Amino acid sequence: MRLVDAVYARIIELAKSRKLSMNALSNASGVPRTTIITMTNSSTVKLSTVYGICDGLNITLEQFFDSPLFDNENITD
Repeated sequence: MRLVDAVYARIIELAKSRKLSMNALSNASGVPRTTIITMTNSSTVKLSTVYGICDGLNITLEQFFDSPLFDNENITD
C-alpha cells in the first residue's frame, strides 16, 4: 500500500470510529473536504494536512500513526 493510501485509510478508520462524516471531519479540522477525498489521487500528503486532521479528531500525530497500516511491511513506497 502506498503511504498516502495508508494515511487516507487511517483517516476513514478514525472518522468512522467517531461516527463523523467527511463533512463533519472537514469542519472540525479545517481541512477542505476535497483535500481529504482526493488524497488518494495524489502521490504525497502534506504533514500539515495530517496535523489538521489530528487536531479535528483531538488526537496527537503519534496516535494517528499508531496503527498497523504504517508498519514497514505494509508500505510499498
